[in-house]
Amino acid sequence: MPRLLIPVESAPGETRVAASPESVKRFLSLGCEVLVEKGAGILAGFIDDSYIDVGAVLVPKGDLENWAKADVLLCVQSPPVEALSRLKEGALLIGLLAPYNNPDLVACLKSAKLSAMALELLPRISRAQSADALSSQANVAGYKSVLLASAALDRYFPMLMTAAGTVQPAKVVILGAGVAGLQAVATARRLGAVVYVSDIRPVVKEQVESLGARFISPPLMDEKPGESGGYAKQASDSFLAAQRQQLSDHLAEADVAICTALVPGKKAPRLISEDMLDRMRPGSVVVDLAVAQGGNCADTRTGETVVRNGVKLIGASDLPSTIPNHASSLYARNLLSLLEPFFKKDEFCLNTEDELVAGCLISNKGVISHDDFINSGGQN
Repeated sequence: MPRLLIPVESAPGETRVAASPESVKRFLSLGCEVLVEKGAGILAGFIDDSYIDVGAVLVPKGDLENWAKADVLLCVQSPPVEALSRLKEGALLIGLLAPYNNPDLVACLKSAKLSAMALELLPRISRAQSADALSSQANVAGYKSVLLASAALDRYFPMLMTAAGTVQPAKVVILGAGVAGLQAVATARRLGAVVYVSDIRPVVKEQVESLGARFISPPLMDEKPGESGGYAKQASDSFLAAQRQQLSDHLAEADVAICTALVPGKKAPRLISEDMLDRMRPGSVVVDLAVAQGGNCADTRTGETVVRNGVKLIGASDLPSTIPNHASSLYARNLLSLLEPFFKKDEFCLNTEDELVAGCLISNKGVISHDDFINSGGQN
């Protein structure tokens, strides 16, 4: 009988948990024994009794014996390497492991002969949609970014007709039309704002306009970036310079800018320069979801709000952790969807030839197996 362990998350500020009572119940029906550390779900709104009620075994936090017995460890963020070294040889680690440029994790996986699946590397194909943790968490981040902006803005979002006159709606500019950007569009539109979207991929125009926003077409250049595997490709410096020039006039009239542009494994593109910020009106707001990867906007700081010439710059790096109940529920469903096909007759057998598994399996019993991961710090 495979044994799953759900630990208390150790990363600072992390409030999510890798399994909900709902997903635990399903894992148990597949023939698993599920161990949940005491307090693992408290910050996400799942009390210990809710796990016991569905049949999980509650265990002490960080107990060495339980870590050594686990066949699969489900986490949100990777535990410290000191904790991972407690796992038995061949155990499988699954989570958002931040695999790029993480040599300490590489060394631990190799020395402890662990298998690991980094959900950041899950291929973005149709079959993977229900397991796509990046998308589920980006959805949460896009929603919350608009609420942060509306709370910080010195104006209303919707148009209001009052006895004292008409209030014009806020103008929101969203940079990036991925999952987070599109959810930000939908949320800002629900609040009544006029929304413009800038993206380097012309193909997203239809999605943007279907949500009621206006698409800012990319600069006319001979070489235009597209996408690969569902992600935007890195654009050239000349293209980004032309795009920044185009954005400047829109931002000068904007009340809110929300930055969501990311390229996996690379520094976030700088889309809003100091000169562009100088043109924004005092009282306007910039929310930078890419701040932890270098930021789309100049002068943003991770986890801080900086006021620059009256413009509020919000460095929003961990927004899913601010809505931990729904974020955890969605994440737990992602993990269940990914793993469920590999349970057969009360046994867990990971098919390393499966396209989804092969795409995100960074280590197979200590053998580092993903090229991008190898190039960022590990070697076979």
